[in-house]
Amino acid sequence: MKVNSHEIKSNSTVIHLMDYNAFNPMENLDQLTKQEQQRMLSFAHTGRRREFVATRVLRHQLFGLKNIEYTRVGAPYIKGEGYISISHSKSLVGIAVSQNYKIGLDLETPRDTILEVAPKFLSKIEAQQFDITDKAEITKVWSCKEALYKLAGRKKIIFKTDLLLSKDEINSWNGQIVNLDHDLYVKMDIFEYNNTVVSINSGAVDKVFRNI
Repeated sequence: MKVNSHEIKSNSTVIHLMDYNAFNPMENLDQLTKQEQQRMLSFAHTGRRREFVATRVLRHQLFGLKNIEYTRVGAPYIKGEGYISISHSKSLVGIAVSQNYKIGLDLETPRDTILEVAPKFLSKIEAQQFDITDKAEITKVWSCKEALYKLAGRKKIIFKTDLLLSKDEINSWNGQIVNLDHDLYVKMDIFEYNNTVVSINSGAVDKVFRNI
């Protein structure tokens, strides 16, 4: 398995990115726990196996064989290692680590179909503010909303109405997560790495209650 690791800082968060090639997942079992080996074998698709193993290889580089566990809403964590967030894209895996606040990381490879599905996740205001003809920009919007989803801490979220974005600066946007009686606000950091969009919150989430 040939890998290329890279480390990027976003405020107090460190994002660990690892490129990987087409490899045989069975050759890296020593970097998986017994439970992880069994889970990997349950996947029928080779690409899914590679993605799973690559994540554990990067985890092993950072934390050894500590288990990646999940909360009731599917958020990953490793005991004693602060806050983490995990994401994958084409031949790329990322693990972000913060000691200070909850984080949401997303990796997204631009694809031609993104413009076709954009009306499903863009609000009316967002459709006016962002360039709906620009594949790169709409990919960033989708990626940011995926990162916001990880920060929301709940499921049954409608991307078009519950996860909202507005422009602040070129590479810094404002994110809003709409809930029943309160909203969550957070600054988002967006950049590119090897033709992949990387989105992550650059600070802690601010919780604001509404008068209802």
